[in-house]
Amino acid sequence: MAFSEAEQRAMARALELARRGPRSRNPQVGAVILSPSGDVIAEGWHRGAGTAHAEVDALSHLEGDAARGATAVVTLEPCNHTGRTGPCAAALIAAGVARVVYALDDPGDVEGGGGERLRAAGVSVESGLLAPEAAGLLASWLTARALGRPHVTVKWAQSLDGRAAAADGTSQWITGSEARADVHARRAQADAIVVGTGTLLADDPALTARDGDALFAAQPVPVVIGSAPIPAHAAVLRHPRPPLHHPTRDLTAVLDDLHDRGLHRVFVEGGPTLASAFIAAGLADRLLVYVAPTLLGGDRLALSDVGVGTISEQRRLTVESIERLGDDLLVVVAPDHAPEGGS
Repeated sequence: MAFSEAEQRAMARALELARRGPRSRNPQVGAVILSPSGDVIAEGWHRGAGTAHAEVDALSHLEGDAARGATAVVTLEPCNHTGRTGPCAAALIAAGVARVVYALDDPGDVEGGGGERLRAAGVSVESGLLAPEAAGLLASWLTARALGRPHVTVKWAQSLDGRAAAADGTSQWITGSEARADVHARRAQADAIVVGTGTLLADDPALTARDGDALFAAQPVPVVIGSAPIPAHAAVLRHPRPPLHHPTRDLTAVLDDLHDRGLHRVFVEGGPTLASAFIAAGLADRLLVYVAPTLLGGDRLALSDVGVGTISEQRRLTVESIERLGDDLLVVVAPDHAPEGGS
């Protein structure tokens, strides 16, 4: 398929505009309207739930029939459903737009189909322009969209005999410096890092992502789950980003709130109780297990009850990779339900 130079420039600009919008459970979308001669006559982007979608925002800057015969360049297929706002496909048709170019198909069963609706109305439609760039922008949203919630990575470190701590509860450090550095790099790729109040009170973690002694530029939002209050002196209160406290055991409700906030990639690092709860609830999409060549014995297991009462109920996993980090091993596995993607 052929796209004009004006359309290519407009799509690059639309992607810039999309980044201005907030991350949430709604996608970041940008739109540029071109005149029949290829000049930019309007721009728009989605500013959040309940506000005009990018295409309608762009059209709102035009008067009368200024959009008639124009080309709309959009980063995501115009929607085809009525929610808090009307369908963008219908708005483009009503405005007299003659051509629509978009980067990615909308994956929603309800929201998708805008391209077909436009074609049925006689509008020229082409897709795929700068699709890899658009997919990169929306990667975490697309994964969360497929799941209906944030993507959840659960991490723990353990001895070779499956213990998370020694008999007296001490656990620093089971793994070596290379493994710990890997954890911090992965934290920096996450949108949120989650612990339970038990871990918060026992270990007083900072929940930052550090590159040696310095902080990574990208920092996950710290999230604390549990009824106990966060102590006034807690290290997490000195985090670059204000912590979120969810005094509940309802993990689905927590993830729903994080989804609304645009925190699509969740990193769970809260000890055996919280890790086991996410796994038992079927909410873990990837497991990072750091295994140190050491033996601890005792009853401080890395996991507790995950809902397996008999061998026929065992939770099968798919090994994605095994990596050596100094003397330690990192085993990356995914439950059989987990989709591709995430971090």
